[in-house]
Amino acid sequence: MKTYGCQMNVYDSQRMSDALAADGYQPTEAIEDADLVLFNTCHIREKAAEKVYSEIGRVRKLKDARARQGRETLVGIAGCVAQAEGREMIRRAPTVDFVIGPQTYHRLPDAVARARAGEKVIATDYPEESKFEHLPHAPRAVQTKRGVAAFLTVQEGCDKFCTFCVVPYTRGSETSRPVRQIVAEAERLAAAGVRELTLLGQNVNGWHGEGPDGREWGLGELLYRLAEVPGIARLRYTTSHPRDMDDALIAAHRDLPALMPYLHLPVQSGSDPILKAMNRRHKASDYLRLIDRIRAARSDIALSGDFIVGFPGETEADFQATLDLIAQVGYAQAFSFKYSPRPGTPGAELGDHVEEAVKDERLQRLQALVNSQQAAFNQGLVGRTIDLLIEKPGRRPDQKVGRSPWLQPVVIDAHLGEIGDLRTVRVTGTGFNTLMAEAA
Repeated sequence: MKTYGCQMNVYDSQRMSDALAADGYQPTEAIEDADLVLFNTCHIREKAAEKVYSEIGRVRKLKDARARQGRETLVGIAGCVAQAEGREMIRRAPTVDFVIGPQTYHRLPDAVARARAGEKVIATDYPEESKFEHLPHAPRAVQTKRGVAAFLTVQEGCDKFCTFCVVPYTRGSETSRPVRQIVAEAERLAAAGVRELTLLGQNVNGWHGEGPDGREWGLGELLYRLAEVPGIARLRYTTSHPRDMDDALIAAHRDLPALMPYLHLPVQSGSDPILKAMNRRHKASDYLRLIDRIRAARSDIALSGDFIVGFPGETEADFQATLDLIAQVGYAQAFSFKYSPRPGTPGAELGDHVEEAVKDERLQRLQALVNSQQAAFNQGLVGRTIDLLIEKPGRRPDQKVGRSPWLQPVVIDAHLGEIGDLRTVRVTGTGFNTLMAEAA
């Protein structure tokens, strides 16, 4: 299985692996040994489909070679490219045996069985039932592969319809899982050794689910409930929309020790005309006031954002407004991209496109600013004592790597603790994305 794109795709790949395990499938790193090759795709960026076709071309030769040996190889395409272009993929690439969209992963074993019987399967219709109602309950042997930090999807889809974004068309409308399902999965993960949960959703702070008391809960209440799960020491969530950052969720950042002081809150642009063209339905000043409220609740919070450079109609003044917003906020981390039109979105129909050379130059300026802020944030931690969750071995045998409360990887001496331990360490140095620490 090869996974592209966001954390939700990583989570979906894990769930698909769990579902296939019940039929005897086990993962392999050697593609030439695979009886089933599954690509879980992302459609956010330009040329996503072309990358998938390139992968299909490579696996076609493998499939043909195995066929000459009398060995069957099924090829499946999952994810958002499958949802958007599945029928065309089946027509254009006979190597592909089935395509399956994000809403129908609970039907994956059936799709595989039908493909093995010789049927070309297209499972991209939005089902009447939610896939959340059919998530497989994997045995402990599968769950133990999660490690000490795991993703947990609580919400999927988006109703915001930003003009640049394909998500509402590939992931569908917003759907929230009920509390009982989320807590049950969290308890299974905790029993398998998971200590940190990251709640996932395309618009995760828009989650509203039925609570055990019959009321509709918001994300703040859900976080309090998950903090009560034995074994879970840390909670995070991503990705958020500024318009759904309510008082209860801000209060959870203030009051809940398990909720880590890190927030990914994309704004995309600092220009009001561009925000309006993007259909973000907030102004730059709304975002800045929200940041003030969040920092008043949790002064040490690390903020992360997304920025799109070169949206149609973006002038130098619009871009400068984005730089001004970044300078005012002070990000610990940010993700920035050149605008690329996605077929089927309103943005793709807009004129007044920005030249690629201008996009390139603006992206370099923006990244230089956010990189300097990230370096300053990391440098400010040197000498501080922090809590560290040890997650995995380091590159060298004498090292282990953990995560800080602010999400940076932290390298320590291996003897300081075991994987899964929470340790107090002192930061001694920084790399671009990494901290170094010693015993406190």
